[in-house]
Amino acid sequence: MILCACTSDQNQAVNNAPPPVPVVVAQAVAKDIPVRIQAVGTVTPMDAVDIKSQVGGQIMDQFITDGQEVRAGDPLFLIDPRPFKLALIEAEARVERDLALLDKAEKDLHRYSSLKDKNVIAKESYDHTQAQVRTLRGTIKVNEAERDRAKLDLEYATVQAPIDGRAGHVQVHKGNVIKANDDRTLVTINRIQPIFVSCTVPEKYLSEIAARMKAGTVQVMAQPDGQSLAQTGVLAAMDNTVDQSTGTIRLKASFPNENEALWPGQFVRVTLSLSTHHGITIPTAAVQEGLHGPYVYVVGPENKVHTQEVSIFGILDEESIIDTGLNHGDLVVTEGQLRLTPEAVVNYEAIQETSDQDHTMGTTGQ
Repeated sequence: MILCACTSDQNQAVNNAPPPVPVVVAQAVAKDIPVRIQAVGTVTPMDAVDIKSQVGGQIMDQFITDGQEVRAGDPLFLIDPRPFKLALIEAEARVERDLALLDKAEKDLHRYSSLKDKNVIAKESYDHTQAQVRTLRGTIKVNEAERDRAKLDLEYATVQAPIDGRAGHVQVHKGNVIKANDDRTLVTINRIQPIFVSCTVPEKYLSEIAARMKAGTVQVMAQPDGQSLAQTGVLAAMDNTVDQSTGTIRLKASFPNENEALWPGQFVRVTLSLSTHHGITIPTAAVQEGLHGPYVYVVGPENKVHTQEVSIFGILDEESIIDTGLNHGDLVVTEGQLRLTPEAVVNYEAIQETSDQDHTMGTTGQ
């Protein structure tokens, strides 16, 4: 009788046990993960020059059109050169006149010098001629400077491109009269090959970025919206101070931009390659937040789950990098956690594989 009663109780307990909880699990994978920083960057020209006139006059000719590509030394505008040619002729004539006067004064001085030694002429006559020679020499220097200035003004009458680049909109056209050093900009030239991309990143990456720059070249990727391929460049400079209002530091990367995929003023997604981190990766959906920090449900023997506290190195899109708490090959629950309790039996139908593609530390900046 007693034996039969025990057997009946055991069967009843088995029948009253809760059914396995259906869940989806993923396998924790140990791997080396390229750690990268993402930010929003702005494309800026390598050089930007506002072309202004250094001499005044009427614009007689215009050699440039909107958006034209130019080379250093190419003529852009011609300001009426006739006044500058006349000024140059006048300055050269004064130099020639004074050179002739100086030649005569030097001959007189040489003749008076020998006569003075013989006491034939008064010393005042000699001193007057000597002073005249010195005066003429000074006058010639002044006139030569005016001649060179006239030559320079004549050169300035042809406005040339100071750099290679691409012109913007022409703002002052042929026929207009402009002043010397006019406030108006004739046209702006931007150098876009190569080109800069600037962005800001959190200051916590400062020491690591500085160390990477000292060690060698730091690769930077920039991808404009609407383009499938990212442009490859290198980190060129880091600002010398941290912005205290935002806690960020500004970086500047250089890109060859041979295909002109990057354009000044454009916003791009910037990816900065830093280092490689070895860790355990699991889907971010598996991580739960508890009173003592993040934890996951791990499937153990007999398909029973238990909670495991973990420390997270970083979140990479849909995956998390775990520093401690998990081992390679552990099964963690990614769906169905709400119905779980410690020691609950689970029934998992599929295993989600973690991706082996490159990972990127996500940050924002501008």
